[in-house]
Amino acid sequence: MNLSLLIIMPLITALAVVFCRTMGGIRWVSLAGVSVQLLLSFGLLALYWRERAAGNGAAMLFEYSHAWLPSWNIRYHVGVDGISVAMILLTAVVMEAAILVSWSIKPMGKEYFILLHFLSAGAYGFFLSLDLFTVFFFLEVSVIPKFMLIGIWGSGRNHYSAMKLALMLMGGSALVFVGLVGLYYSVGGLHGFDWVAIGQMHLPAEVQRRFFPFLFLGFGIFTALFPFHTWVPDGHSSAPTAVSMFLAGVSMKLGGYGCLRVAVFLMPVAAKEYSPVIILLATIAILYGAFATMMQSDLKYINAYSSVSHCGFILLGIGMLTRTAITGAVMQMISHGLMTALFFAAIGMIYDRTHTRLVGQLGGLLKVMPFISTVFVFAGLCSLGLPGLSGFVAEITVFMGSWQRAGELYRLATILACASIVVTAVYILRATGQTIMGPVKVASYNGLGDATWNERLAGVLLGACIIAIGVAPFWLSDLLEPGVRAIMDHAGNAFGIK
Repeated sequence: MNLSLLIIMPLITALAVVFCRTMGGIRWVSLAGVSVQLLLSFGLLALYWRERAAGNGAAMLFEYSHAWLPSWNIRYHVGVDGISVAMILLTAVVMEAAILVSWSIKPMGKEYFILLHFLSAGAYGFFLSLDLFTVFFFLEVSVIPKFMLIGIWGSGRNHYSAMKLALMLMGGSALVFVGLVGLYYSVGGLHGFDWVAIGQMHLPAEVQRRFFPFLFLGFGIFTALFPFHTWVPDGHSSAPTAVSMFLAGVSMKLGGYGCLRVAVFLMPVAAKEYSPVIILLATIAILYGAFATMMQSDLKYINAYSSVSHCGFILLGIGMLTRTAITGAVMQMISHGLMTALFFAAIGMIYDRTHTRLVGQLGGLLKVMPFISTVFVFAGLCSLGLPGLSGFVAEITVFMGSWQRAGELYRLATILACASIVVTAVYILRATGQTIMGPVKVASYNGLGDATWNERLAGVLLGACIIAIGVAPFWLSDLLEPGVRAIMDHAGNAFGIK
């Protein structure tokens, strides 16, 4: 399969949108474009499984490499393993739902949809790239559209939030760039920026210690690493619904993916030495995010701060450096991406009708808009880890893998992370009860309509994916296993972690 199609399709769709003259045409062209991307992603999954079943044990499949900047030995090099395929699927599903919930966008609709397509192109390129310079390139491509989408179509303090998000993420990108250039000169430019080749060189321990903090911290900022998480609540609260879905569902996963696939894979010795710090920061993020969420009264802030807590599980799993914990971390990326996208979609539907996100001003919505209320409750139950949904599968895998790491401090971190589930249950059940249950607080809400066809389709798509992982998680764990095994073989040989 030509993987470049996944990067090209959003650009072709954006170009087609340019020539559309009506909002109806813009919507349907955009929906057709993301639907093709969704079909391509499922086709990639089928081809990947077929190759593995046929005995193809290569670390990366469907590779393509072409000289981009020969003087610097920079190549356009793409390929996938199970982890990449999972992230591609997540991006395609979230984008399909994001376009569906954007159906009512009117002011500057053409520009809005074009920027959304550029966002997805950056995400696809990031997850497919095997050249570190190309990884950085697509990481930057994914930042600029966010700034414009929040600054132009956002609400509240949207200009402040857009600027804060852009500056924080640009700062993270700058740290990533320093780390990548440092690695390039450390290997004398011999292999350019090819991260697979660099990984096979087994970098000297001193080089790893020097550049690991730049890469892990830089990517960590994208995934709400404490204390650099402050862009998340402001960015999510001010962003339009579809952008909030993409920010939390996909963009925050760029950081976790980069931490794992670049920092940990290339520098396993440094990862081992810095793991106590990573685990400490992850544990703080889990607890801080959970307790901060309890103090919020705005639904978007509730979901944003809970994302800080849930992304802490990703970093906790990566920091523990056991096979099960890393598998759980990737599963948490997928689960949280689907869950938080669904939550933001439901919040956006509620806000479009009631024009408020404050919990105290809502109530009794189940009687007025049953489908939207059901989606809201479903997303909340997934967030608190109800068995049978993806949140439970991902979190229990992280906890089991974390407990495998010997040492009192690691066990304590695992216990504290588990305890956060109680806090999560408190704020989810309280927000759900006050928003959905009870009598209708505002009489005018009785005349509000329920979800439209496009909103229902978005909710069903995301909900079905959550159930597919929660009820039958083994297809996902089997998909991830070769990629996790490759990382652990490389890391385990360096410091003996099983």
